[in-house]
Amino acid sequence: MARALEAARRHTLQTLLRMPAGVLRRVAGRPVEIEGNVLDPEMQLILALQKVEGRPFEERPIPEGRRALLSSSRVVGGNLPIGAVTDRDIDGPAGPLRLRIYNPRGVTTTSPALFFIHGGGWVYCDLDSHDALCRFLAERARVRVVAVDYRLAPESPFPAAVHDVEAAYSFVTANAAGLGIDPDRIAVGGDSAGGNLAAVLAQRAAHGALGVPPAFQLLLYPAVDFAVKRPSRPTFAKFFLTTRFMDVAEESYVPVGADRTDPLLSPIYGDLTGLPPAYVVTAGFDPLRDEGEAYAEKLRAAGVEVQYVLEPGLIHSFANMVGVGRSGPEAMGRVAAALRRALSTPPSVPREH
Repeated sequence: MARALEAARRHTLQTLLRMPAGVLRRVAGRPVEIEGNVLDPEMQLILALQKVEGRPFEERPIPEGRRALLSSSRVVGGNLPIGAVTDRDIDGPAGPLRLRIYNPRGVTTTSPALFFIHGGGWVYCDLDSHDALCRFLAERARVRVVAVDYRLAPESPFPAAVHDVEAAYSFVTANAAGLGIDPDRIAVGGDSAGGNLAAVLAQRAAHGALGVPPAFQLLLYPAVDFAVKRPSRPTFAKFFLTTRFMDVAEESYVPVGADRTDPLLSPIYGDLTGLPPAYVVTAGFDPLRDEGEAYAEKLRAAGVEVQYVLEPGLIHSFANMVGVGRSGPEAMGRVAAALRRALSTPPSVPREH
């Protein structure tokens, strides 16, 4: 019943987003312009529809909110074609960890890979909420994608998620050959909270804590700083990622008395030297915009090769919107193209394993 309702919602949303641009603009409402950026009408319409769907998920009890966010993710993600998807359990620091491996169609030999960490404020989301995003990247970038289902807060606060993703990454690099992965062409990536964990993982691996360093970082509107709240946070806190959402995430994930400049918590304060090339993308109407840009600048200052992209009209979570409309898929198409370029050629000097 739930899946049928989600399919009906997706069909309705698709129909609305296929309207001619002029009609879509009129239905979405008056243009919203802040700091020179104009909110994309598709994003504006999606936000308006969310308001009529009931209480925001971050204002519900966490279990209920998780179910609501998963349902919304399925609506905007759809069921994209993929060669094969396999779930596998491995040993984690506190019990089994589930990995989901995406093999793109037509890729039968050893290939590059993306080790992907989902977002959701360390509290929400799972492998299913980001299934469409992983399918999209695997097919468009022609890489295998390995996603990890790490422990969530508040049941398992910091640093549980860090330990889980490190264990999963270590498993993938140690077993790359058996997974059909080129160990010299493994990228780490994630969105939002997942971008935080990917940035932490890249630093730890590059500095010898985890064996094989990654070849590339793919950071989608990453949350990188718990110590400083930059201006974009209050300015854009009504565009999906609300102040309440960020408060729930912080209160659930960060232990009382924690050092908020700990690089495992706020990677912007870590040692950024010697890290692999990075693609950092932010959205113009995202509270995390400023810290993502600041992280890109600090990476560049540390000598890291960085491509920073601002998607000016988009909102937080656009990476999940690969199954509806044009704006989300087009932006993620640019992400996939960057990932494919970065992993298309093996490094001139193989990394030590």
